[in-house]
Amino acid sequence: MAFTAVGYTQGKVKGPSYEQVCSGNTGHTEGVRVLFDPSMVSFEQLLEVFFARHDPTQLNQQGNDRGTQYRGGIYYHSDSQKKIAEEVMKRIQTQYKLPLATELLPADTFYAAEDYHQQYLEIGGQSSKKNAEEKIRCYG
Repeated sequence: MAFTAVGYTQGKVKGPSYEQVCSGNTGHTEGVRVLFDPSMVSFEQLLEVFFARHDPTQLNQQGNDRGTQYRGGIYYHSDSQKKIAEEVMKRIQTQYKLPLATELLPADTFYAAEDYHQQYLEIGGQSSKKNAEEKIRCYG
């Protein structure tokens, strides 16, 4: 079982708003905090899902979303997590011709995003189930 929250991290402004982060001037990236039970899912397994869900070679971009707030990153909480991330990144790199653009840094303060961003798909009546084929609609 895991608990997730979306928000902003790795920036220089305390308690940033979505609008501030979108300006690209706070240094934050949009992120997901995952609290998990390591007896049920490992950090390595979570990283495998992370790398399977986006193109880790895109710098400051995810799909059509562009800007430093869309950079890919792994923000670790221990030396053990850092080591595991380094090993996974080394393995993942062999699958790409371009270098990974994913940053690997110690976790900084995480600020939860506004309520309307939390559980975004469910709020809009969309499916977040694995392999859901419905296109994500924007609202909020």
